[in-house]
Amino acid sequence: MQRRRFIKTGGIGAAGVAATTALAAPAIAQGMPEIKWRLTSSFPKSLDTLYGGSEVFCKAVAEMSDNKFQIRPFAAGEIVPGLQVADAVQNGTVECGQTAAYYFFGKHPNFVFETGLPFTMNQRQYYAWLGEGGGHDLINDFYKEYNFRSFIFGGTGCQMGGWFRKEIKSMDDMKGLKFRVGGFAGLILQRLGVVPQQIAGGDIYPALEKGTIDACEWVGPYDDEKLGFAKVAKYYYYPGWWEGTSVGSLYVNNAAWEKLPKNYQAMIDTAAGLVTSWMVPKYDAVNPAALRRLVAQGTELRPFPRPVLETCFNECYKFYDELSAKDPKFKKIYDSLKAFRTDENLWFRVAENTFDNFNFAMSAQGR
Repeated sequence: MQRRRFIKTGGIGAAGVAATTALAAPAIAQGMPEIKWRLTSSFPKSLDTLYGGSEVFCKAVAEMSDNKFQIRPFAAGEIVPGLQVADAVQNGTVECGQTAAYYFFGKHPNFVFETGLPFTMNQRQYYAWLGEGGGHDLINDFYKEYNFRSFIFGGTGCQMGGWFRKEIKSMDDMKGLKFRVGGFAGLILQRLGVVPQQIAGGDIYPALEKGTIDACEWVGPYDDEKLGFAKVAKYYYYPGWWEGTSVGSLYVNNAAWEKLPKNYQAMIDTAAGLVTSWMVPKYDAVNPAALRRLVAQGTELRPFPRPVLETCFNECYKFYDELSAKDPKFKKIYDSLKAFRTDENLWFRVAENTFDNFNFAMSAQGR
């Protein structure tokens, strides 16, 4: 389980701490080995929050090690394509990689769990399950088969449902639609007549522009605006039920990890925690203005009709039950998540949901 590490001064005054640090740092730095790693990302540099997480991480590790431990980030395609990050880390082509785990559900359905199982919990709830509910321990136990371990690496919050050239009034409007949709959700939508397409972020716009796909989803207003989807699709739907939460992953090759000194391992853990504490607030801060700009430019904002959501919800849980019945590895993690979800949703309905709904209603009245 990952935990943020804090230095306890135990009553030493601030001046004393500063003096002690100043004296100790050079001696400590001299005894630290110089290590250079490469980090390959699933995301293009234009996405300054997703890819930016890798830059925040690498900078933090360098600063904590007095530049003795240097990790250089590479955008999607610079070393390997964005959807080959897991393979690159597994086989040791790179020491670590930033990705969304659900890209690799084709290897095993369990890869969906770290990113977020559709229609389960929101971002805070999911972090709680991963960090305090045993979820991430179960996931990392599964990852042993793939020669890497993972660290929670930011997230996006609830995503948007995507960009469509035509209105979606019922599930009939979804049937036959060539829809770029991330990972595991494609399996569920395929059962409902959609034709899912898995395409890396930097390749989505040309596919939509050329008509190779009919619709796409990515993250939310800030990133979607950067990728230009509003230029080729008019309707912007919400919510992205397949990612009511979306958790990022930092994969680290096990052999590379085991060669690290313990203090360098702690730096990776702490720097990944820094990314996690930075990324969702960043999205929350920049999405509102981006959404206003998109609407002002002619984008038509639409909610998915409730019957569409209910149909998708029911199909999700039918699929989860089927997977659990035939795959003990999936069932082990799913049972943990489902039980945690039940308690979390009961709690959030008491205080969080009541407060949010009231506060949002007041805000809608201009108060």
